[in-house]
Amino acid sequence: MKRIYLFAAFLLSLQFAFAQNPYRVDTSRGFDRSKMMAGGNFGFAFGDYSLLNLSPMIGYRFSPKFAGGISINAQFTWEKYRYDNFKDNTSILGGGIWGRYYPLEMLFVHAQPEFNSLSLKRRYFDDPPHTVKDKFTAPSLLLGGGYAQPIGGNSALVIMLLYDVLQDNHSPYRNRPVFSVGGNFGF
Repeated sequence: MKRIYLFAAFLLSLQFAFAQNPYRVDTSRGFDRSKMMAGGNFGFAFGDYSLLNLSPMIGYRFSPKFAGGISINAQFTWEKYRYDNFKDNTSILGGGIWGRYYPLEMLFVHAQPEFNSLSLKRRYFDDPPHTVKDKFTAPSLLLGGGYAQPIGGNSALVIMLLYDVLQDNHSPYRNRPVFSVGGNFGF
């Protein structure tokens, strides 16, 4: 519990280190390229469970309090079950929209409905070896919040904690929170 308090204190101290708000948005009407943002998440892990995650997003800062956009979800996993004598390959491709409300300058509430297509290929190493393939689709509604730490210009480091409230049987998020670290970069 002490680590959580120390981490929160660290984030708050970083807040005071930046005197200017990089997200100060001009309220004039019309499209403004400087209000656009791009970014997303990238992740990988290797071992008995291997993962490659490429999840780009693009959005627009409609006002100082609201931002929204579209996202793409691409995840690939390889998992070897040493004692069960099989290996899973899973591909997750999908996308959706997202929206953020900033009640405070750096803290936001996040909503992200999305639709994913999952392809599973399970290879059994029995005698004789054989492969089973299956495809699923799954809607998800990720809700949660996050913290955006400015790193200069219109860019920020983004930390989010989300949860899939729909919990579809084929959801790639299962029944666990989704913790992500990524970035937003302005144009």
